[in-house]
Amino acid sequence: MVAGVAVLAVGVVAPWAVGYVTEQQWQSVATEVSQSQPLFRLETGDYDRGYLGADFTGTITVRNPETGNEHEFDYQARVSHGVTGSLMDFSLPSEAGTRVEEIFPDEKPKLTLETRLWGTALIELSIPAVSVLREETGESFDMSESYTRADISGNGAHADILMLWPGAVIRAPDLRISIEDFRLEQTLEHLAGEVWLGDGDMSLARLEVAARNEPVLRFDQFALRSETTADDDGQSLDSETLVTLESVTADDESFGPHRMAFVFNGLEVQSWSELTSALTDMQTAALDSEGGDSRAVMQQQMESMNRINQAMLGLAADGFSLGFPEMSFATPYGPVNGEIMVEHPPVPDEEKDRMMMVMQRLTGNLEVSMPLALVEQHPELGMQVAPLIKQGVVEREGGRLRMKGTLEDLALDINGNLIPLPPLF
Repeated sequence: MVAGVAVLAVGVVAPWAVGYVTEQQWQSVATEVSQSQPLFRLETGDYDRGYLGADFTGTITVRNPETGNEHEFDYQARVSHGVTGSLMDFSLPSEAGTRVEEIFPDEKPKLTLETRLWGTALIELSIPAVSVLREETGESFDMSESYTRADISGNGAHADILMLWPGAVIRAPDLRISIEDFRLEQTLEHLAGEVWLGDGDMSLARLEVAARNEPVLRFDQFALRSETTADDDGQSLDSETLVTLESVTADDESFGPHRMAFVFNGLEVQSWSELTSALTDMQTAALDSEGGDSRAVMQQQMESMNRINQAMLGLAADGFSLGFPEMSFATPYGPVNGEIMVEHPPVPDEEKDRMMMVMQRLTGNLEVSMPLALVEQHPELGMQVAPLIKQGVVEREGGRLRMKGTLEDLALDINGNLIPLPPLF
């Protein structure tokens, strides 16, 4: 009997406790989202919490990073409280207007957030198929149903993201753009500060652009794969990104495949986190500069720049390497190949405090090769390459043009031509 009473008591009290925790969690998330980046703010208005549920409203303010202009969008949510978690169902307010009814006449987009007391959350967004036609302009937009899911655990320290978008077609009297089969899968794991680990895959089956009096341009089988890992003690980062494109078709002529890889190795975690944070603060200051105290903004930007300098010195002191170890682009006249890599050796502990510059110890190499016929068939490209050939920076080897260089001692040696570099950082 005592056990039964205890279970009953828990069942009665649990929805109230879950509702209270859910409100606190949502307010915390809204604050953190707004403070962690400068592009949009998530604000909560009236939060009316009851025993088994709650209702609240809010506003999302989106800022244009180029102009600083802001646009506000209202939202509302219904919350259901359970024994171990809550379900939030978001929707547009009824006063959103006829524009929403025009785009979604039958079924509306659905956004839900399911939370649990132990720090997990499941976000799901479903957007129904859209078909809009403006007869007065001849413009139309058709989009298939899309789905996005984010499975968050560890109190926000881990996330698995999935996005599926089968396609869309945009038509205008002089233009047609079609997108087919977009897919994104991303895993994120928080390491420290602003640093996240994980791997991701993004793919797009086809992008086609057809404009009047222009050849149809089509890109097939685009893919981007990336992975970021840390060493065993979590002090340095390695990352690799590979971009591939199976073919490009223009004027009924196809050529491919294309590949490009980017890597960085040995980035010191604390310095990388500080660099990322400083860049974000600098961007925020730039967006807030309009209408604000110009001296305060300038001071903030100077402080961010100093943090960037110190972070760069920290990265260099521990040593790193980065660049493009593989670049291969197909053309109708032959491949364009290249490699660009830069590295900085670790600095002995007794010398770190005396470091003044990063560039001084940088070394690197670059090599780019392209078919001569490509330059000959495109006069605009030939006008840019011709002075480089005359200066000896680009050399001709048979039917190809080559540029090969090394970086050392603040100088870039390209095919025997020494180019001094200014000291940076």
